[in-house]
Formats: sequence, C-alpha cells, structure tokens
Amino acid sequence: MSSFVSWLRSPAAREYFFSTHFWGPVANWGLPLAALSDLKKDETLISSTMTPTLFLYSCVFMRFALRVQPRNMLLFACHLTNATAQGVQCLRLLRYKHEHGELGPLSKKA
Repeated sequence: MSSFVSWLRSPAAREYFFSTHFWGPVANWGLPLAALSDLKKDETLISSTMTPTLFLYSCVFMRFALRVQPRNMLLFACHLTNATAQGVQCLRLLRYKHEHGELGPLSKKA
C-alpha cells in the first residue's frame, strides 16, 4: 500500500492523471453505464441497429486497448463492460423478436 501512495506522489502519477491515457477511458465510461441502466428497460426500446454496432465498436477498442503501448487496461475494462452489456441487450432483443414471431423460422425444414 505504501508503494502505491509513494507512486501517487510521484511525477509519473501526475503525468498519468493529466493524460488522455487516463481521461479518455474515464469519459468513455458513459457508454457502459448507460448500457447497464438500459438492461432494466423494456425490450421494445432496444435498437436493432445501434446495439450490435456498439457491441462491435467495443470489441474493436478492446483490442486497441491491449495493442497500444503502454497497454490501457482502464480503456479495456470500459469496453469489456460495454461489450458485455450490449451483448446481453442483443440476446434480449433476439429472444423478444423470436417470441413475437418477428424473426421467422430459425431453421429451414425440407
């Protein structure tokens, strides 16, 4: 614990907290927080175009967060949370559309 406190007082910590490497992911947390709050809403409100788009967007940026040097684990955690929430929303939408007959038959019978 004392090593963390000493790091907080170091110039490296100031450099990190005043960089886009920190503030970019912090600002980006609005996406997963909104997605998590949407999990409680009715399935009829789920966008069938935006939800998969946000899922794919977060998957791309998860890879980016791991490839950039130094790795940005805060950005990775943000997009992992968003991809998970958007994936759940996609599944909820598919289940809703299937239950209401909007998907059609799932398999073709000969």
